[in-house]
Amino acid sequence: MLKTGSEHLESLRDGRVVYIGAEKVTDVTSHPAFRNAAHSIAEIYDMKAAPENLDDSSFVEDGERFSAYFLRARSRQDLEKRTALHRRIANLSYGLLGRSPDHVASFVTGMSTSPALFGRYADNLTRYYEHMRRNDVYACYAVIPPQAARNPEFYDKANVPSPTLRVVREEDDGLVISGMKMLATGAVFANEIWIGNLIPLAPTQIAEAITCAVPCNARGVTLWSRKPFERDAQVEFDSPLAHRYDETDCMVMCDEVKVPWEKVFVHGDPVLARDIYIKTPAHCYGNHQSNVRFHAKMRLLVGLASRITQGSGADQIPAVRETLGRLAALEATLGGVIAGQIQDAEAWPAGHLTYNRRYMYAGLNWCTENHSQIIDAVRELCGGGVFQMPADISVLEDEQLGKRFEQFWQTPQMGATARMKLFKLAWDLVGSEFAGRHQQYEKFYAGASFIVRNHNFRETPWDELHGVVDGLMAGYDVPGSSDTRPGEASAPIGGGSRPGKSSGDGGVGGHARRAHAGAAG
Repeated sequence: MLKTGSEHLESLRDGRVVYIGAEKVTDVTSHPAFRNAAHSIAEIYDMKAAPENLDDSSFVEDGERFSAYFLRARSRQDLEKRTALHRRIANLSYGLLGRSPDHVASFVTGMSTSPALFGRYADNLTRYYEHMRRNDVYACYAVIPPQAARNPEFYDKANVPSPTLRVVREEDDGLVISGMKMLATGAVFANEIWIGNLIPLAPTQIAEAITCAVPCNARGVTLWSRKPFERDAQVEFDSPLAHRYDETDCMVMCDEVKVPWEKVFVHGDPVLARDIYIKTPAHCYGNHQSNVRFHAKMRLLVGLASRITQGSGADQIPAVRETLGRLAALEATLGGVIAGQIQDAEAWPAGHLTYNRRYMYAGLNWCTENHSQIIDAVRELCGGGVFQMPADISVLEDEQLGKRFEQFWQTPQMGATARMKLFKLAWDLVGSEFAGRHQQYEKFYAGASFIVRNHNFRETPWDELHGVVDGLMAGYDVPGSSDTRPGEASAPIGGGSRPGKSSGDGGVGGHARRAHAGAAG
């Protein structure tokens, strides 16, 4: 089934409990802090369901039609179809809705290709995947413990419970969970919350090792929103991005929330609680979407940088052109990394094809490392122009002020109102509170930088790279030495094995990549 936008908005009027400070929000589709972003999400559903888009945005299986991001890829064409829909969704928000409906759906779809990993909960996972695609469910996730819970000894000594979410008891018909999880981006506009553990747990964290799904309106669930920016962006001209694309971030508070057994996917297994992401294509499917989404934002940033310089005539300065050329090269680099994930796709798991994980994680690292400097480059190109504009567009409501504005704020290249519109957009992207949230989001949406680099370390085929070095050194020796015949390999330095991998690990190691024709690394 493919939902329409109006059907999705109606699904959000479900009695969910959302707080903005002490204010309780009763309808997120009409509240001034959320309504425009809610309609931006609805536009995604309308785009997918439009008759002219069905062939590109969906697929048919067993006589039913589903959104293409639920497609379990078995060919490059399937991967291309998934990517094309990710791109269309990202383009609708210029890459500013990071946790759009295709993100967590991709995680669950990736998991569904390897249900056996879930052991006794395998059928639950498979049924949940079917539930999501049949109902076109928008799920967000909360998969990180709150920062306050990272020192459990403090709570042990104080004899008070840790704030992190955990199972408090089992009952005949399910589990009961209490505590807090972060950070449910998009939860205000979602149908369900996937609760899990994306970072490793200690072996003793049995109660915390719970992966499950709960409806956003489940009894005992409250969503504590950060400060919404849309509420203060009432005039679209003055804050064009915050006005429409503030997806919000929430802390998820659970107070004696009942989870039926059929919505439990991992319970009491700290290792498996994380393995389900990296030993299935889940993390790769979901973060390929992140790469594609960031690329849409890059296209906006590079286009905006060029327009800003055109508006002042600075585009004719060689140093400015050099900066624009560098930004354009960065955008093209990310585009190539995304295309390579399909070109050098992996035959993994059995019977399926997955985006190249090394390239995907390289793209993830690229995005995490480069966003701040890209924003800074655009900020420099703006110069003081963003501060020269009147406070807001109401200046045109006064005839005399409007005439003065049009006279004194114009440039030979651009009229005053057009310049103001451009600089208001630029400020919303590089300097406003909305921009500050994105600066922080892009640094940490995939985890801290060391986490992202550890993913890259894990996926590197170290045996192959060590072999390059060892093979080169085996071709020469100390002058005059007869101990080693030409071409005879010396013993490699160290074991040459891939840290944390065995030679039989076809799921994550380089062997899986080589199994596919044209696979790289």
